[in-house]
Amino acid sequence: MNKTLRKIVTMACALSLAPVSCFAATDELPAIWHPHSFGMALVATIVFGMVGIILALIGFKLFDLITPFNLEKEMCENKNTAVGVLCGAIVLGVCVIVAAAIV
Repeated sequence: MNKTLRKIVTMACALSLAPVSCFAATDELPAIWHPHSFGMALVATIVFGMVGIILALIGFKLFDLITPFNLEKEMCENKNTAVGVLCGAIVLGVCVIVAAAIV
């Protein structure tokens, strides 16, 4: 695994585990967290948006790693439209999964 991908995976794991550890169900804190002000809602939106984008990129990169050909080369150099449609479908599918997991 190259250094950049390792950094992305590490950051995504750290970001995805942070809300779980911070908002775990305890006696003082309920299992469901709701923002109590516009600022908190804005911060939550930014944080979960970034986590979603990072997880979508990781999902796409994992798909790219398991394919027998280079997706970027096929799309950019060979102008393969079918690969572009496939990549778009993969990104949308991963984003739906990530959105369902975050909510």
